[in-house]
Amino acid sequence: MTGGHDLAARQAELVAALVAGAPIPAGFDQRLVGAARAALLRKRAGEVARHWPLLAAAFGPRWPATFARWAAGRPTQGGLRDGWDLARTLVGRDELPAAAVEELAVRDAGWRYDGTSAPRRRRLPALRRTPGAVVLQVAGRVRVLRPGGGG
Repeated sequence: MTGGHDLAARQAELVAALVAGAPIPAGFDQRLVGAARAALLRKRAGEVARHWPLLAAAFGPRWPATFARWAAGRPTQGGLRDGWDLARTLVGRDELPAAAVEELAVRDAGWRYDGTSAPRRRRLPALRRTPGAVVLQVAGRVRVLRPGGGG
């Protein structure tokens, strides 16, 4: 059964190279694995954009490259969590565009996510502030309140 174990180990190395930024295993075509890796990153960027449309839209045509730079060495956690983690990384660097700041605040008000466990709906009221709004969640409803009543 050594052959089966060797094959499984090689497959695991290849998967890690494709989705987690691990080195490409010996014997595989660097160019082809690189192309497959890039295609998978584009697919992940699309999945994240479905969950985080304002985040993706804020970067416009730079979105796929922006996401790929961040995600290249990270295994996927799914579109929702990948977007959340990226948004938190960017807000921590003060690089998150305003529309995406509000999208993150809305998500943080309605859900609990610690960066490790699966997100869970909040049960207790929550308040998040952004430069242009206050986001309030009470009884499962999230409201965005803007100065002057534009909420």
